[in-house]
Amino acid sequence: MKILLLRRFVAVVDADLHVPRAAEALGIPLASLHTSLDKLETEVGHPLFTRAKAGWTLTSAGALLLDEARSRIAAAPPPVAAPVGSGGGKAKASKGKGRAPVVKGQPKPFKKRQGR
Repeated sequence: MKILLLRRFVAVVDADLHVPRAAEALGIPLASLHTSLDKLETEVGHPLFTRAKAGWTLTSAGALLLDEARSRIAAAPPPVAAPVGSGGGKAKASKGKGRAPVVKGQPKPFKKRQGR
């Protein structure tokens, strides 16, 4: 099992089974969190949550996995932060493929004038 999937599972449980709040806390899109939970359920082979309109509840398999996930996360090394690149970059010069700018009072340079 990937530690990332376990971290996301524990984040959902810590957010009182409120998936949008967990996604916001993790800084990831909601769809990505749902995909991670589906992958984890597929890997485990049992549903981890009971999904209902009133809210989600943890199943017995989910409760067992929660204890295992917390111990594996504690034993794993801390996640490495991605290196932050510099803000600036090399500017690219235009190669003349774009249109000329429109000047007020002049005919549009990209429209051909109708001949007689």
